[in-house]
Amino acid sequence: ALLLAKQTFSLYDLAVPHSLYCNGPSGICLSYLLSGYKPYLDPSAVHPNPVLYRKLQETRHLPITEQDLEYLSEGLEGRSGNPVAVLFDTLLHPNADFGYEFPPVLQWRRDKQQHLPHLVLGRATPGGAWHVMEGSMLTISLGIWMELPGINYRDLTNNGKCRGVTNDRATPEEISSYYRNYVKLMGLKQNFVDNTYVTSVEGVDEGGGGGLWEVRGYQRVQGDTHVPFCLFSENVVLATGASDSPAQLGVEGEELPFVFHNISALGLAVSRKKLGPNSDPVLIVGAGLSAADAVLCACNNNISVLHAFRKHVDDPGLIFKQLPKTLYPEYHKVYHMMHSQTHPQPTTNNMAASGGPVLFPDYTSFPEHCVESFQPDMKCVLQGNNSLKAFKISMALVLIGTHPNLFFLKGQGQYLGLDPTKPISCKQNPVDVHPYTFECTKDPGLFAMGPLVGDNFVRFLKGGALGIFLISAKLQTPSSIWL
Repeated sequence: ALLLAKQTFSLYDLAVPHSLYCNGPSGICLSYLLSGYKPYLDPSAVHPNPVLYRKLQETRHLPITEQDLEYLSEGLEGRSGNPVAVLFDTLLHPNADFGYEFPPVLQWRRDKQQHLPHLVLGRATPGGAWHVMEGSMLTISLGIWMELPGINYRDLTNNGKCRGVTNDRATPEEISSYYRNYVKLMGLKQNFVDNTYVTSVEGVDEGGGGGLWEVRGYQRVQGDTHVPFCLFSENVVLATGASDSPAQLGVEGEELPFVFHNISALGLAVSRKKLGPNSDPVLIVGAGLSAADAVLCACNNNISVLHAFRKHVDDPGLIFKQLPKTLYPEYHKVYHMMHSQTHPQPTTNNMAASGGPVLFPDYTSFPEHCVESFQPDMKCVLQGNNSLKAFKISMALVLIGTHPNLFFLKGQGQYLGLDPTKPISCKQNPVDVHPYTFECTKDPGLFAMGPLVGDNFVRFLKGGALGIFLISAKLQTPSSIWL
């Protein structure tokens, strides 16, 4: 987000080598707060945490945004390292980590006089990367954890009817539809500028000692027509997410045309009937949920799978060990196969090595293996168990994570990280921000939220919006934009 003091549009020719998503749930939530919506303690609500509830009672006449967030956050624990994120989550979803579904203890009131004019720049319609995710997947989080303040997720979807345990999760289509409708229903549409691509964000001197941020980019209109723009702002909030650049193996042949780094390539090949039961195996590299989704997609279409990953199957760091079986049965099915259907396949009478049934006979896992190379003749070479193995494949999917693309900042934004000598990584090296204002410690006037600061779940990125709103309201900046 860019908190603007001045705003100008200039038309000029501009080469645009890159693009990015900017208007996902992080930006939407911040727009909601900047539009004058304020959270108050609901007089009829009782928070299950007695200490927090007592603190809330002390200043119940004030909105949460005018209270001491550090005081309210003290002593709270949750699945985020950002204290404001944990606070806001426990106010919106009390005791959610204990399996409860208590209603929020907040009620929202809108004061249009407190609206801070702002723009949200986004490459597509509001919802960000949710519009391009594989449609058959289910969210890791429950659907209600994906909702934003003010509108119940189930009220805008069919999830209130005939929902089982697993069905409390949502599809990307349901989530993207919820975010689009949310923007309309909450009266935020005028704040959003769609089809915009930011190409540079640079600090400039205004003169007289004041600093501004110059934001350049273009908007696509009427097909392929590009309208360049130049904006000036006192403050900028980065909310670009983490899915711009897929991680690479860095091995020989990774650039070959049969090697892909996104799951959508598999779905496209299946839909176009380029892959089927008679195809050579698909190699899937990685041990995360994206890799598991690819395994499920291939197996459900009777496509042979070779599944290679670096970790041991009993590694406690595997994500599958952190997911309850009743809520995520499909991922535990994949984990069972990873564990029991290893190469070489020691199966007899359709029984796996573990003694259980072979779920998908054409699936083989290669734990503690890595890719040595990809060859032009559609072969992959795997290394593991002190040996090399070559296999003929039809496609390779390298699904080992993603990185944010901050090409529009100086030095790719690397200087903003906890370790400025390494690239920004949402898990290993997030942007270093103040824990209560989310202002970048290395560059005053620049803010970051969401996956960039390590909050990869919608449940917790909303806390960034709360912290940023608190400081922006104090600054009384007249207008704003965020990325």
